[in-house]
Amino acid sequence: MKDQILDILATVAETDEVKSQPDLALYDLQILDSMKTVELIVALGRDLGVDISPAEFEREAWATPALLVADVERRLAS
Repeated sequence: MKDQILDILATVAETDEVKSQPDLALYDLQILDSMKTVELIVALGRDLGVDISPAEFEREAWATPALLVADVERRLAS
């Protein structure tokens, strides 16, 4: 599941760097912004069936690829 999430993130972020650097600061380095975050939410829903509302999204929970993977895996498990 982790690889699938990172593949989706890499596609939306347009960089494979997110796969090899789990502590990359996605927002601080402007790899993700608000538009790419919405794209990512849509892609995760489409490809993995995880339902994430933009209203319940927390930027801190997706600050790095490792945190994003952990959050999505938690949502999929519940």
